[in-house]
Amino acid sequence: MGVSFIYPEFEVVRNATRCIACRVCERQCANEVHAFSEERGAMVSDEAKCVNCQRCVSLCPTRALKIVKSDCRLRENANWQDDTIKEIYKQADSGGVLLSSMGNPKPLPVYWHKILINASQVTNPPIDPLREPMETRVFLGKKPTVIRRDENGRLDCQLPPQIELAMPVMFSAMSYGSISYNAHASLARAATELGILYNTGEGGLHEDFYQYGSHTIVQVASGRFGVHEGYLNAGAAIEIKMGQGAKPGIGGHLPGEKIVEDVSRTRMIPQGTDAISPAPHHDIYSIEDLRQLVFSLKEATNYQKPVIVKVAAVHNIAAIASGIARSGADIIAIDGFRGGTGAAPTRIRDNVGIPIELALAAVDQRLRDEGIRGNVSLIAGGSIRSAADVVKAIALGADACYVATAALLALGCHLCRTCQSGKCNWGIATQRPDLVKRLNPDLGSQRLVNLMTAWRHEIMEIMGGMGINSIEALKGNRLMLRGVGLNEKELQILGISHAGE
Repeated sequence: MGVSFIYPEFEVVRNATRCIACRVCERQCANEVHAFSEERGAMVSDEAKCVNCQRCVSLCPTRALKIVKSDCRLRENANWQDDTIKEIYKQADSGGVLLSSMGNPKPLPVYWHKILINASQVTNPPIDPLREPMETRVFLGKKPTVIRRDENGRLDCQLPPQIELAMPVMFSAMSYGSISYNAHASLARAATELGILYNTGEGGLHEDFYQYGSHTIVQVASGRFGVHEGYLNAGAAIEIKMGQGAKPGIGGHLPGEKIVEDVSRTRMIPQGTDAISPAPHHDIYSIEDLRQLVFSLKEATNYQKPVIVKVAAVHNIAAIASGIARSGADIIAIDGFRGGTGAAPTRIRDNVGIPIELALAAVDQRLRDEGIRGNVSLIAGGSIRSAADVVKAIALGADACYVATAALLALGCHLCRTCQSGKCNWGIATQRPDLVKRLNPDLGSQRLVNLMTAWRHEIMEIMGGMGINSIEALKGNRLMLRGVGLNEKELQILGISHAGE
């Protein structure tokens, strides 16, 4: 019994009275769902190939198409659900590990939905962000714990290297190869215009994007793809990737078909070969080993770049972060289990790691308890979906947030979760030239600027309603948060009171 005996997940509904057989759907579908039948004189569909990317629906000139989820179900069973049975069929048919894209879709708790923001009323009046100054700038990096003066008594204002952001949001790591040239161009241009940063991911930095270096975070992963002295010095900061939220304890794998000529040159690996980053860095087995890499990177950049260490949110994340804070790193990035990725083993994606909300609160509190919170800045990532999520994350202790899936949605992504196929119909997670050109980087960057501009306005409005006029005053201010529908242990970890208290 094979996967071919599973009824298609989606059905293509075509309105015969509206369809003019223009064949736009056929030309636009990289999955080859649509075709023109000479025998029937009409368009036909191979629904088994449909991933519900909505490209055909969006571009159909007569609105003759819609994609619906099939209502054909196996016999009901609360323990053996449809998805579980079909996954067993697939593995029995292929003998392979199941791969999935774009984050955990399971109905596990989303704590952002259970955290409410307090508002000011009388004794601490709200602030009007249209008429009064609101400071959304943040600086990421080590902060001094004591006031220093020189021999003449003047304040010593020298700081370790800092990242300056116009707002507390950055575009998270997405490598060139996993996403297209045009997607990277959109992110780089938008970050530059917004006064924030974007992250190269582990695929190196394309030569065309060195011009955006002051708004770039360059990443160093276990595979060391594209890493050389010029690359390290090109960015505003360097990030060591130890793990990511979508697949904690698992390395990266970019299939050979995505290693086209440009990607090959940028990653410094042969064209057409798989790019594999093992889960562990084979030179890091302790905090002392991590410290050696941190200072090697600082030495290579003349101590001018802050170093970030990115880790997945796991059960002992507070202790891990405490060690990283003592390693010499300037910034810790924590990625929650709902973080997206181009490809992850399905079982890892859906069962390993913890939510970013709990991890962030636990890390912030641990560092404060140990008196080392000023040693590092904290970046939170893993399904930051709105300005409200950003505000809540900062109040829980983050200095800034990483966004990735939200940025891809702004570029046109429809979350069809088939990034690993390389057939992204929206020109994002693909290297096929005919598909890449579908994403216009001029329009893409403008949409990203629009999204972040809207978020910045919303952040200022929410802060104004809280009676807070700066991100610094919001950071770690958990008194401004309340929980609903949370048990005592959850409230304790988050460090917030229940609504009504």
